[in-house]
Amino acid sequence: MKYSKIEWTEATWNPSTGCNKVTAGCKNCYAETMAKRLQAMGAPGYENGFEFTLMPERLEMPLKIKKATKFFVNSMSDLFHENMPFDFLDKVFQVIEQTPQHKYQILTKREKILQAYSKQRAMPDNVWLGVSVESAKTKDRIDYLRDIPANIRFLSIEPLIADVGKLNLRGIHWVIVGGESGPKARPMQPEWAMNVQRQCLEQGVVFFFKQWGAWGEDGVKRSKKANGRIFLGKEWNEEPLAAVAV
Repeated sequence: MKYSKIEWTEATWNPSTGCNKVTAGCKNCYAETMAKRLQAMGAPGYENGFEFTLMPERLEMPLKIKKATKFFVNSMSDLFHENMPFDFLDKVFQVIEQTPQHKYQILTKREKILQAYSKQRAMPDNVWLGVSVESAKTKDRIDYLRDIPANIRFLSIEPLIADVGKLNLRGIHWVIVGGESGPKARPMQPEWAMNVQRQCLEQGVVFFFKQWGAWGEDGVKRSKKANGRIFLGKEWNEEPLAAVAV
């Protein structure tokens, strides 16, 4: 059963909420907009708006779900935020280890904190570990990710706001590409996405096209739904198979 509207996952689990901007890809953060809306509505867990906040009461949520589910961890935060205590991270990963029937997709823009934590704790087999790469300026995150043993390593190249140039995808198993959505969205040029898709094909990496976003392939701004997900004549929905941790 799918509980999330995010195309590449099934459900979300947010043991923390809130974040702050670190690179250009964060400029129009959807999670910040949503958090402020939830705060205005009085939703539990968003009393602090988008200020980083631990949610220990949510830690056991995956334990209550028996059916195998793919969780995007911290869709409303960054699991490796500067204010995240490592002892709380330990509790998150204990839950992950206790629920081997689930898959956990962990995505971060804080590759150095991820690296520091991974030196003291191995990634469980059911973790898909990823970093965000929105332009050539942030593709050094890939090198940090590549050095961390994980069954699945993936890149979220979303929002794609500039050409990423040449990519070294050694040790990467999955690449997600998407344009930005929202009223202030920056357009994604089709050739930028085509450059990534071509390199995935050449290097044997599974490619997933998430969305055009607010700007269509034709350069016209309209609703995300109207622009759709068709890229190079089809939808790209493939997922990676289990890999050997290297």
